[in-house]
Amino acid sequence: MATEPAPDRRARGAQVEAAARLRLEQAGLRTLAANVGYRGGELDLVMIDPGSGGETLVFVEVRYRASAAFGGGFASVDRGKRRRLVRAAQLYLGSRPRLARLPCRFDVVEASGNPAAPRIEWMKDAFRLDDV
Repeated sequence: MATEPAPDRRARGAQVEAAARLRLEQAGLRTLAANVGYRGGELDLVMIDPGSGGETLVFVEVRYRASAAFGGGFASVDRGKRRRLVRAAQLYLGSRPRLARLPCRFDVVEASGNPAAPRIEWMKDAFRLDDV
């Protein structure tokens, strides 16, 4: 039987995702959706990167680690997690044909330290479909 995450964990996650979203918006990305859940996966952020070569749809996974003792946030996006993200992205695009025509990429934001003011590292194009 699955248990709900503790309220403090949920609040910490919301703080970290808000900080990541702000950082990406400051870099010029535009938010389309947040916390889009599907059976088997969730998209933390769905954004548009206007870029110089045209718009790109960006699926962003936000990972928080208080410390890097067991690997950082980037390392935690393993093959299984990438598969779930790709599947959730496919489901998202399946109901949005206009967006499905855009090029897509998967980014990972690693947050660490104080959740209220986390250190943010952003890895653009963190993985490709052929990596899953």
